[in-house]
Amino acid sequence: MRRVVRLSCICPLIVLCSLPFSSALHAAAARGFESADLYRLKSVGDVQISPDGTRIAYSLQLNDRPGRPYSQVWVLDVASGQTVRIGSDTEPASGARWSPDGQHLAYAGRAAGGSGLVVARADGSNPVFVAPLAGTNHPLPTTGESISWSPGAAQIAFVSSTPGPEDDRASGDPMVITRYLYKPTASEGLTRFNDNRRLHIYVADIATRRVRQLTSGTGYEHSIAWSPLGTEILFVSNREPDPDRFFNYDVFAVSVADGSIRRITATKSAEYRPRWSPDGRMIAYLATKRPLTSSETTMEDTHVWVMNADGSGAREIGASIDNRQGAVEWAHDGRFVLFTVQERGSVRLHRLPISGGTPQVVAPSPGERGSVGAWSIASGDRVAYSFATPSSPAELCVKDGAAAPRALTSHNRELFAERDVAEVEAFTFPSFDRTPIEAFLTKPLNVVPGSRHPLIVMIHGGPHAQQGPAFNSKAQVYAARGFATLMVNYRGSTGYGQKLADAIFKDQDGGEATDVLAGVDAALARHPWLDASRMGIEGGSYGGQLTNWIITQTTRFKAAIPAAGISNLVSFNYMAYYHDYLAVEFGAFPHEQGIVDVLWGRSPIRYANRVKTPTLFIHGENDNDVPIAEAEQFYIALRDVGVETVLVRYPREGHGLREPKHVVDSIDRSIAWYERHFQVRQ
Repeated sequence: MRRVVRLSCICPLIVLCSLPFSSALHAAAARGFESADLYRLKSVGDVQISPDGTRIAYSLQLNDRPGRPYSQVWVLDVASGQTVRIGSDTEPASGARWSPDGQHLAYAGRAAGGSGLVVARADGSNPVFVAPLAGTNHPLPTTGESISWSPGAAQIAFVSSTPGPEDDRASGDPMVITRYLYKPTASEGLTRFNDNRRLHIYVADIATRRVRQLTSGTGYEHSIAWSPLGTEILFVSNREPDPDRFFNYDVFAVSVADGSIRRITATKSAEYRPRWSPDGRMIAYLATKRPLTSSETTMEDTHVWVMNADGSGAREIGASIDNRQGAVEWAHDGRFVLFTVQERGSVRLHRLPISGGTPQVVAPSPGERGSVGAWSIASGDRVAYSFATPSSPAELCVKDGAAAPRALTSHNRELFAERDVAEVEAFTFPSFDRTPIEAFLTKPLNVVPGSRHPLIVMIHGGPHAQQGPAFNSKAQVYAARGFATLMVNYRGSTGYGQKLADAIFKDQDGGEATDVLAGVDAALARHPWLDASRMGIEGGSYGGQLTNWIITQTTRFKAAIPAAGISNLVSFNYMAYYHDYLAVEFGAFPHEQGIVDVLWGRSPIRYANRVKTPTLFIHGENDNDVPIAEAEQFYIALRDVGVETVLVRYPREGHGLREPKHVVDSIDRSIAWYERHFQVRQ
């Protein structure tokens, strides 16, 4: 059954995207957020505008069921605000893509006949199951489109997987491991190893539902785009002689007629997410230039490039913007490209002429901070995008030409009418070597003259990532408990230019840790109501590693909560699923040039005897990015030296917690851990 609703937030007046709901809706007795509010939070994810710009298909992530978050697909009529639910009321759906004529949607979901690729009319009616979709747990960073319509809307290309040649041995008793990259990115349940399935391109005929496999072999093809001429499909693949050991995406095209493959790029660096120009004569894509790129995270910022369809004339047109770029697409006149840019804790959508020139910020509005997520452009100047602000998770917005952006949804309206949102303050401070570093302080809700409040340092992962002012549910829960939270974009972070991202090279657990501590000092100097005697520190992934490191260097924190953090850089290198990360970060593999001694010297566990801070370890049982042994060994090391410590292991979880009940549990445990060691009365 289709569900049709009218969103009451739509009105004839322009509503700025930073306003997810009217302040008049706040009840007088509004209060701060609680951990259980996570079950009620909703967030707009994927966004696809129809070719004529009148309707927007978008995914909505929800957390209100047992297990992991799931998504629904909705279609919103821009003029009326009316929305239609696409797909089953009980089954998840995602990745909706419009047919070129705007009459149909293809998406991943369920219909009569099976689960997989489904095609329905634009209003969600007449859903037809087309083909099953199978994935893989093989590490494939920064992949692009997995569904692409033919220009005439008669066929759909899609990506699915087939068993690889290792299956019989790798799944037997005993299991025989022959691959270098034998671990998966995420491990659910008992699937602890690479499933060895290979991604290939398929083409389905809509009228007959006949499906044919277009590519084969032991490679992985993904990030597809059907050419406007209808003859080829772009894709990305790693065709190195030993792709498990050396990560290097290149761009290829496969003939729709006979499956022959044409290589378009052959660089030593990586290319991502290629997109045809409207006339099919050029390709826009993201790329790096350095010869070694990590398959997990990369120090080098991706920039936008364009080239001719045969691969000639490649030009880095994004070089004028010294920040990390992503999600490139052509304007429909073929003279401009649009793409996102990480910028000082925010993510903005930019527009740039392919001939060069001055880039323009499309969204958000000037002076507004927050993060543009998924976005899509129609045949005119209308752009639809998701946007997370300091006061709201991601909602759906639209912008027409030079007009101000408008918010089209307010999915958290009822919850936010019952809650107060804590203020986020940005400030910049000079670090130990005078490098300017930006930080974001989420203030407690109950700051009054004479009050004193604990400070929790929340360190981001990566390290090549950023934190910013966009809504952070955990920081908001802390604010309701009277805690301030500090997020520092230390050296190595993105959004501040390549030089700052590179400043961590050969210096992990060095200058960036000092940046964090300098940020603490700057925050304490700015706000006398912060209580330096009640401070905690936490972080996830690289933030967990920095937490581990910092508690070996200082005793100023009363409690620590590292999540999914590295404690031993040497053991980590050989246990994680990716083995090129430290080679990129330190300039050589551990067995080369005495690097192993450097890694040991920057490993927190080496200095376990210095730790005095009570430490709560949080880790996913099946984490292959940072295996749980990293927490296990530091837990034992701290117990050996008499530090109060607890290890919390979450079943079914990989790198970072995803199940809402686990996220809520971890927040509640964190609050209890801090309050116990801050000696706060309840």
